[in-house]
Amino acid sequence: QVQLAESGGGLVQAGGSLRLSCAASGRTAPFFVMGWFRQAPGKEREFVAAVTSTSDNTQYADSVKGRFTISIDNAKNTVFLLGSSLQSEDTAVYYCAYDAGAIIFRSSGVYDYWGQGTQVTVSS
Repeated sequence: QVQLAESGGGLVQAGGSLRLSCAASGRTAPFFVMGWFRQAPGKEREFVAAVTSTSDNTQYADSVKGRFTISIDNAKNTVFLLGSSLQSEDTAVYYCAYDAGAIIFRSSGVYDYWGQGTQVTVSS
């Protein structure tokens, strides 16, 4: 079992920045992927970004590429998502996800464990 604890989020002004973190605890695999997904009201959950535990691979959704950065602190099993130039379209509940393995997948169905979600609201 792996537990994910998210922090960060809240109300952000348009053009502002965000910082989300997610700490994994429990029986983590030797290699794993941690990712961020988000779900806006009335929309499906979508992939935002992911990083391998070795930090050798990151992937981003086109909608956040160049604005968001994902990183991982291996010693603390904690993943960070930094975002800038936030837009109203970034408003959503952001979820941290964990998948045992070394390949990044963008499908939410692949991920075995999820955080509780944290709300990010971008105000104009």
